[in-house]
Amino acid sequence: MLNVQGQRNLSTKHRVIFGDCRSMKEISDESIHLMVTSPPYYNAPFDYPDLFKDYNAYLDLLREFSSELYRVLAPGRVACFVTDDMLVKGEKFPVVADTTRAMIDAGFRYRDRISWVKPKGYVRISRRSGVLLQHPYPMYYYPDNIQESILVFQKGRFDYSYTKKLPPEIKERSRIDLDKYKGEDWYLTVWNITNVLPLGERLEKGVAAFPEEIPRRLVKLFSYYGETVLDPFLGSGTTTKVAKELGRNSWGYETNSSLKTVISKKLDRAPGRSHIVFSERKGQSSDRHSRRRRVANVSSLTNR
Repeated sequence: MLNVQGQRNLSTKHRVIFGDCRSMKEISDESIHLMVTSPPYYNAPFDYPDLFKDYNAYLDLLREFSSELYRVLAPGRVACFVTDDMLVKGEKFPVVADTTRAMIDAGFRYRDRISWVKPKGYVRISRRSGVLLQHPYPMYYYPDNIQESILVFQKGRFDYSYTKKLPPEIKERSRIDLDKYKGEDWYLTVWNITNVLPLGERLEKGVAAFPEEIPRRLVKLFSYYGETVLDPFLGSGTTTKVAKELGRNSWGYETNSSLKTVISKKLDRAPGRSHIVFSERKGQSSDRHSRRRRVANVSSLTNR
């Protein structure tokens, strides 16, 4: 249900839980209208070296989370992952294929795959293509990667009669700008978007953040004004910031509670009125899966 009654200045609500998203007990069944996230990149050399014991541990996380996501996502709604295969210590891991399998096994439909292409001049990991420059012969070819995948899954099929019940103002505020849709090639399966560069004193320093343009497009394309967006691997809070800007409510989960200040600052920079609640589970380090975790709540109110 939408929590809007056609107000011109909607105050959105955003809840951030510092805890493991494999249990999202704070969220009611089928109450999320869209998920947008980028899970930790499996043992990425720059961002998450040795975060997981092995690849099976990473897959266990995906499987357990996918089942919990199926519970909280509303029927017919969409879940989007920004992810890609990972090259770790010379070994390539099929993250895209395995994420797809985990989601299908959890009951989701595989709807689409969009390629996010970054500028040619920026290659963060070592330039593998240089091997062939040193050895210009067959079998020395290793391409530099400048793309990631945006995987789109759906819980069943959307009931389009839902849109007929929405107040006219909600539909109008949710209208997609067709000039941008066509002019910026949203309608294609290739999106050319500049990545977040590790420059200066940006808020995301030390965090593998994705550019705001990705959740901005996804939120506009797959949710209505006043609905609720989830990011279960919240990081620096990019998805929550975009949700606030676009008049959506949000839930976010993050295991690193030291990011609270970064998330707060990022939300403060977003236009719109909002009520933000931070909660931290106690004792999760000793029992990550316990359903008996206590929650300490700290609230703040921002008005912009």
